[in-house]
Amino acid sequence: MDNIDEKDLQLLKLLQNNAKLTVKELAQEVSLSLTPVYERIKRLEQEGYIRKYAAILDAEKLNRGFMVLCQIKLKIHEKSVGHDFVKEILKIDEVVECFNISGDYDFFLKVQAKDMKHYQDFVFNKLGSVDSIGSTHSTFVMAEVKNLHGIKI
Repeated sequence: MDNIDEKDLQLLKLLQNNAKLTVKELAQEVSLSLTPVYERIKRLEQEGYIRKYAAILDAEKLNRGFMVLCQIKLKIHEKSVGHDFVKEILKIDEVVECFNISGDYDFFLKVQAKDMKHYQDFVFNKLGSVDSIGSTHSTFVMAEVKNLHGIKI
């Protein structure tokens, strides 16, 4: 963060809240002219502060509102086994987030499905085909209390 200043942080905060703001609107908000704002945004993108722009969709409305947090324990702890697991998980559409964690389990998955039947099919036919999995533990989300989709700046 050595090469970003307060104006950059303001831009990041504004864009994180609404990525559809125009350069003109951003310039007005941060009290700069158009060209410096445009150049700052390009630099922030090139330096990786802004990884991508996305719309946050409503999972319920898109029939993917059944959320499950699934913990995975690998059969054995070898580099190739972990690598194979990650390679397979990246191919599975229902897995929307995957974290390598410490503790009793090795990975933590956030899974979105249509309903319990869809999740059951996912466990048997998709997770069940990943050879490196030793065991799983599923927790079904009753309600999403907080999800900021961003970073507090």
